[in-house]
Amino acid sequence: MNMQTQGQKSTRGFASMDPNKQRAIASKGGQAAHAKGTAHEFTSEEARIAGRKGGKASHSRSGTVNQ
Repeated sequence: MNMQTQGQKSTRGFASMDPNKQRAIASKGGQAAHAKGTAHEFTSEEARIAGRKGGKASHSRSGTVNQ
């Protein structure tokens, strides 16, 4: 039977873990990527562009920002 139909929470998977445990696992992944040299680090300009794109995308759905 489906767990949601019984009102029980699944104990499997990353999403069901304690938030501190999730953070620790994600941190290890980030550290490994940096050690390997494959991690991407945003420059301030890249971050500015990404933030602008995100703002446009989130406001375009509500129709509150003039394009």
